[in-house]
Amino acid sequence: MKKNKQKYLISLVLFFSILSFLPKLLANEKINFLSLKNNEVNLRQGPSFKYPIKLTYYKKYLPVIILDKSETWRKIKDFENNSGWIHVSQLSKKNSAINIKNNSILFKKPTIYSKPIAKLEAGRLVLIKRCKEKWCKITTGDFKGWIFESSLWGKFK
Repeated sequence: MKKNKQKYLISLVLFFSILSFLPKLLANEKINFLSLKNNEVNLRQGPSFKYPIKLTYYKKYLPVIILDKSETWRKIKDFENNSGWIHVSQLSKKNSAINIKNNSILFKKPTIYSKPIAKLEAGRLVLIKRCKEKWCKITTGDFKGWIFESSLWGKFK
């Protein structure tokens, strides 16, 4: 009987220990990226159509980070640190990114020894097809190829 009580107490201590670490584990979740669904999307000062428009985006699939939620509104931040509220109907789960390094090289295969296809300027929007190791297969304009993941800001997986 005494051994059962000890096992019960140990189980209880372990359970509450796990519960105390759970918020820290959840806080380390990956950053939640989405992209803009349309060619014209308004960024508002608050989570309602009553709030004034801060700026208007004119680029479909522009990646944004989700900072907060309020009913059908999402507080976002873009790669230039603009932040505000966008209605959820204007957001997409399409994987996209912004090239953040000037003259990034787009390669035919995921190795620096493969044929270079193009140089990408900083700020170029790319659509992510897939990523493996430190490389992402992307399309941008008429170009398709592989680029270093470290050159990109956005959703990779």
